[in-house]
Amino acid sequence: MVVGTGVAQLDQDEVDRIFGALADATRRDIVVRVLRDEQSVSTLARRYSMSFAAVQKHVAVLERAALVHKRRQGREQIVSGDVETVRAAARLLDAYEAVWRGRVDRIADLLAQDDDHQQHPPTQDERDPS
Repeated sequence: MVVGTGVAQLDQDEVDRIFGALADATRRDIVVRVLRDEQSVSTLARRYSMSFAAVQKHVAVLERAALVHKRRQGREQIVSGDVETVRAAARLLDAYEAVWRGRVDRIADLLAQDDDHQQHPPTQDERDPS
């Protein structure tokens, strides 16, 4: 099943990987940092109170979700954010919001109809056409 709208659509496994990766605060912070400016894994590791290996694992989860990409530069692994994946996830959330807004709009219409009926009750002729 493909979900989403727009040019880039995501299959269900991709959606699960993206939102699973973003479920962790450290990984969300890493995504924000590398979207602003690419950084080495060692630079990222210095920012967190966890081991280098733990940060590497977080980056690997993000890479499997296509939220970041790594490339080698000498001895360093440089991490950069993938804005297209972030945009695809945002489009999916926008589609969910549109569904929700449609439901809210329908509820508002029903409430308005109910309010209109209370303010203008049907006449005897409208209630009993016989």
